[in-house]
Amino acid sequence: MKTKPTSQRLESLDALRGFDMFFIMGGAALLASLAQWFPGPFTEALAQQMDHAEWNGLLHHDTIFPLFLFIAGISFPFSLDKQRRQGKREGAIHWKVVRRGLTLFVLGLLYNGLLDHLNFAHIRIPSVLARIGLAWMFAALIFMHTRWQWRAAITAVILVGYWLVARFIPAPDAAGADIFSAQGSIVGYLDRVLLPGHIYTPTYDPEGILSTLPAIATALLGMFAGEWVKSDGRSLTPRKKVLGMVAAGIVLLGLGLLWSLVFPINKKLWTSSFVLVVGAYSVLMFALFYWLIDVRGWRRWAKCFTVIGMNSITIYLGQRFINFGYTSKKLFGGLVGLLPEASQPFFTNAAYIAVCWLFLYVLYRKRLFLKV
Repeated sequence: MKTKPTSQRLESLDALRGFDMFFIMGGAALLASLAQWFPGPFTEALAQQMDHAEWNGLLHHDTIFPLFLFIAGISFPFSLDKQRRQGKREGAIHWKVVRRGLTLFVLGLLYNGLLDHLNFAHIRIPSVLARIGLAWMFAALIFMHTRWQWRAAITAVILVGYWLVARFIPAPDAAGADIFSAQGSIVGYLDRVLLPGHIYTPTYDPEGILSTLPAIATALLGMFAGEWVKSDGRSLTPRKKVLGMVAAGIVLLGLGLLWSLVFPINKKLWTSSFVLVVGAYSVLMFALFYWLIDVRGWRRWAKCFTVIGMNSITIYLGQRFINFGYTSKKLFGGLVGLLPEASQPFFTNAAYIAVCWLFLYVLYRKRLFLKV
């Protein structure tokens, strides 16, 4: 488990991953609690963004998961090139890709409580980690065996094919239901039929079987961004790389919004329009972080996020198995209790984040990074 970051590592990528995970590490609750401390239109709108859309639509919290998958995609072209330069055989690289995907799938089962009662009959099989692992794995295998033109075609086929299947094949057990609803969608139907008793709700799973296909496209979009930034043509300056990503973000956003007119933006179904719109957000955020950190060299402000980003899987799993809330209460509960009541939720969340961050900082200082 002990390793050191390589000199070729994009600092902006670690910082962006940390920024993304900050919201999972309590940042969303911290910002939402501002509405209790300072009620008003702005803070209430901000608090609304810190939750998922009920069904169709897009809120900031809906971007966290796909951005993480997009970032995983960005890093692969660099990782693949490094392994090939080290002389690793293609078979070994393939096995490493597959092993990572399967490891994340198993970690997802553990996250869902596999060892709680050792009762596989009722455990939820899909998970966030499983989706990251499987979508990234298939995207990585595609990346290894195709040129960019074929990858672009495959991405388009996945997104268009998924739309056509979702649009024209209704759930056989829900006649008359909205075809893009949880009950009426073929996406939910396959989860009910193939994974009965193992899904998040009785009707569908937001990380279910069929919706993993467009998630592969999300990872591929990240790989396009990574390959673009990795390009070393003489005329392709860092400034042009940033501008290229901004242009790509604008195009993806426009296409996604147009597509949403016939295929709603929906994270739970991971619709094709959702892939494009959140892909736009992801590439624009990466362009911003890349410009500020790797191009301009403004790194100090991002250190707090880098500490999180270097151990993102650690904190995701750690919050499941370590009671950081208990520790933060024991350390800061008395002090928080002395504060005005309206401000206490904010500082309670801030204390929780501080304990999590200090835990990660110790690992960072010791150069201990969980790698899957």
